[in-house]
Formats: sequence, C-alpha cells, structure tokens
Amino acid sequence: MARLFGLIGNRADLAGRVLELERATLAVPRDALGDAPVSWGMGFYQGGEVLIRRRPNDDRRELDVTALAKDLRSDLILGHVRSATVGTVRTENTHPFRYREWLFAHTGSVEKYAAIRQRLLESIPEFIRKNVRGDTDSEILFHVVLSFLHDAGRLADGAQADARTVMNALSQASSLVDHLVESEGGEPGFRMNAMITNGEILVALHRQADADETSAMKMRVIHGRADLDLLVADDALRRVRLTDPGALRFTLLASDFGPSQVVRPTRGSIPPPGAWTALPPRAIVAATRDAPPIVETL
Repeated sequence: MARLFGLIGNRADLAGRVLELERATLAVPRDALGDAPVSWGMGFYQGGEVLIRRRPNDDRRELDVTALAKDLRSDLILGHVRSATVGTVRTENTHPFRYREWLFAHTGSVEKYAAIRQRLLESIPEFIRKNVRGDTDSEILFHVVLSFLHDAGRLADGAQADARTVMNALSQASSLVDHLVESEGGEPGFRMNAMITNGEILVALHRQADADETSAMKMRVIHGRADLDLLVADDALRRVRLTDPGALRFTLLASDFGPSQVVRPTRGSIPPPGAWTALPPRAIVAATRDAPPIVETL
C-alpha cells in the first residue's frame, strides 16, 4: 500500500484549503493499511528552506493525509505514505528523500533490484552517491536521477533547472533501470509513480502496469474564480484577498488508489474545471506555479 501526492500553486495560504477540498480523494482507506506499520513523510518549502517531516513507524489504523499537512503553509508540498516493500522501517528509508534543494518520492518496486543495485550505484558519481543513507530502491533511483541532472549541468544550481531538463532526467533514469532489468532477464517498463521537485517545478512520472488501475495517477487543476469560490466558500475565508482572483492556480497530482477511488482517463491533457482526470498509463507531467501543467505521453 502506498500513497503519493504533490501540490504546487501560487498561494501558500490556500494550499491547506486545496488539500481539505480533496480530503476524501487523498485519504488512505482503512482497509488498505493492512496489519503492518506504515511510514509517512512530507517535504515542503518554506521561507526559502527545504523542510521534511518523516515518521518511519505509525501504527494508526487510518491515515488522513490532509490532516498530516494541515498546518503547513507552503505552496509546494510532496507527500508519501508507504508500507515497506524494499528496505527496513527506519527514518533513512522514509520518503521523501532530499539532496540539497531536490526532493523525491516514489511508489512501486524495481524488478531485479538485488541483481542491478550495484550497477545502479556505479552509474552515480561518487560525490552524489555518498549521500545515500538507506537501503531502498527508491533512494537509489533518486540518485540516478540526480546523476542525469548533473550531466545536464543543473544539479548545483537546481533552482534554475527548467521543466524540460527535469523531465528528461527522470525519464532517462527510468530508461536506464529498464535496460538493466532487461539485462537480468526481467521485463522492462516496471510499474512506478515518481515525483521530483526543486522548489520551483514539480515533475511526475507515471508508468502503470497493464490492467492495474490501483496504480493510477490522477491530476486536479484548480484555477480561476470558480475554483476560488470552492476554496473560500465560508464567510470567514471570503476575506482572502487576491489582486486577480482569476490568476489563482494549483496543480495537485496523486497516485496509488484503491479500486473505489479509480478515475477513468478522459480525452485531453488538462482536466476540466472542478474535476480529477486520470493520466494515460505512460505519462510524464511538469507543473509550475503560474502555468498550465505540461502532460506528455511516454
């Protein structure tokens, strides 16, 4: 069981309202938690700093993702809930992972991981590799992405990285893993959902296994006056001031749902106002604070 979500927008004071609006969609159903302890983490940007909250062992029977992030005042939040599949239950294995201003979280397991782990590590420059603290496939995948950002000259000045560079690095990392998995007799194109951010761009990669709708990734765009009314419907919050209410924008991405939460794909790359849409089974998305998200099919 896992839940992955990322939120980016242009009003830090309204991010909590966005999550509250989608509380039911983001919730991790009680019957999905099972008997094992669950780890969760939230990464966010506040006052020019990169901050992380992580709890490696939470034995509550139900996790309300919205409540976990309720007091965060940030316009970019990356959240993750996990039952361990690779790696022990400890803080170092709890998502999101951080390197300088970069945050990363991932769901899905890399096939043939034990066989290819060493080759993945060898593909990472030593100065990046020494940042690895845990023993999950997700953290290694993150550092492979970082190595491609380094190759593109955008690791040291990560905040300046453009959407295309980050999309390429994430895509190249997954392709490298595919190549190594196939070399060990495995099937390339393993199921995964991954998100990475530098505080300015949120990029998500979605690869859904055939007929496995529970690994779906959905997107919700909140934009303009009508959506503002949804966020500030009560009288107290109507005091929120916007110079241009039509400029309000948030992009919310979330993945790994139970069968009752699955949304069927619709035509077009951008969801209609007020609605979620499922991404294509193989897709990459780049979202910023002030522009419509870019959605491309892999």
